[in-house]
Amino acid sequence: MLMFCLLFSVVSYFSGLFSFCLKRKHLLMMLLSMEFVVLGLFFNLYLYLSCYGFEFYFSMVFLTMAVCEGALGLGILVSLMRTHGNDYFQSFNILW
Repeated sequence: MLMFCLLFSVVSYFSGLFSFCLKRKHLLMMLLSMEFVVLGLFFNLYLYLSCYGFEFYFSMVFLTMAVCEGALGLGILVSLMRTHGNDYFQSFNILW
């Protein structure tokens, strides 16, 4: 059972990275792929901490940082949608 859960976490992490590399057109899809990567990392961290009997305090810190990263990404998405009118990543070349 543990091996299945570990395989699931690794597959979810790499599928998130793969979709992040493929969905470069829309900023919202890139943010969703990054959240999927964070979810895979959290599941892997949870399995590691539960397997060795460590405390789960660090997982709460990790979740807090992931939520802050998601809120910051959505805030940037909303501000770019208001200024540019769409979430196409090619139209943001003015910013760089």
